[in-house]
Amino acid sequence: MEPTFNKMTPAGYKAIEQEIRHLKDIRPEKIKILAAAAALGDRSENTEYSTAKRDLGHLEGRLRFLQKQLQYADVVVPADNDILDIGKFVTIEFLDDHDQVTYQLVGKQEANLDQNKISFASPIGSALENHKVGDVVSVSAPAGSYQVKIVEIKIK
Repeated sequence: MEPTFNKMTPAGYKAIEQEIRHLKDIRPEKIKILAAAAALGDRSENTEYSTAKRDLGHLEGRLRFLQKQLQYADVVVPADNDILDIGKFVTIEFLDDHDQVTYQLVGKQEANLDQNKISFASPIGSALENHKVGDVVSVSAPAGSYQVKIVEIKIK
């Protein structure tokens, strides 16, 4: 079976690298806490030990997950053209109320609606991908279908 590669922006790749560095930096302290809790004695009723072991396990699991993300990353550098693709910014107009909003199309793991970053795999992201300025696109979302018009596409 072929491995599946995850599309992401260069910024998303760097963010994962930074989180891995941070987790590796705090790992020795978590190990010290676990060792100190283990030295307290009976582990069956030692809440400090159970908590420290769980915390270290979460950290180790997160590290493995992030390293797999990097291993199977397909870093996409946006092309300098007028077609919407991952990494580019798009301003759209909702045709029902003429409201405009600008999003950046990013990889699944980078999506953050508070920062106006939408995943290329989301209903709106997948509908907009590979379209040009002026295109009217129908978006099929769980709450219903709607149409948007692409007003602007830029790399930034």
